[in-house]
Amino acid sequence: MANGSSQSITMTAEPSVIMDVIADFAAYPEWAGAVKSVEVTVPGEDGRAKQVKFSMDAGLLKDTYELAYTWAADGMSVSWTLVSGQLQKSQQGSYVLATTPKGTEVTYTLAVDLAVPMIGVLRRKAERVILDTALKELKKRVEAG
Repeated sequence: MANGSSQSITMTAEPSVIMDVIADFAAYPEWAGAVKSVEVTVPGEDGRAKQVKFSMDAGLLKDTYELAYTWAADGMSVSWTLVSGQLQKSQQGSYVLATTPKGTEVTYTLAVDLAVPMIGVLRRKAERVILDTALKELKKRVEAG
């Protein structure tokens, strides 16, 4: 994923629990601050969505976009790409989990290309803020049970 940003956090939960929270798209509006609504547009045979449409409101940035998901067979990673969006030309992202003695390390990687021009430094800073917020919200949700 060229020109993306990456960040990690350790959670006190099993990888399967973390992946269950990541895969529970219907619950995102309850805990992911910028996500206002979610619709699974293409369900998967295994119960994990293949495509999901999101409506996001992050103050100055509002967007409706659809992502296509690929779930690793070992349950330790998920990746996605943009299918369609209003503000975004492309998005690639992933969560990769690794067990450690302190818990499960979750690494979130994100690369976004907006339809409106944005200086690379500002784009990377925005990606880092998104990563930091998303990981903290995910950790709070996972560890709350």
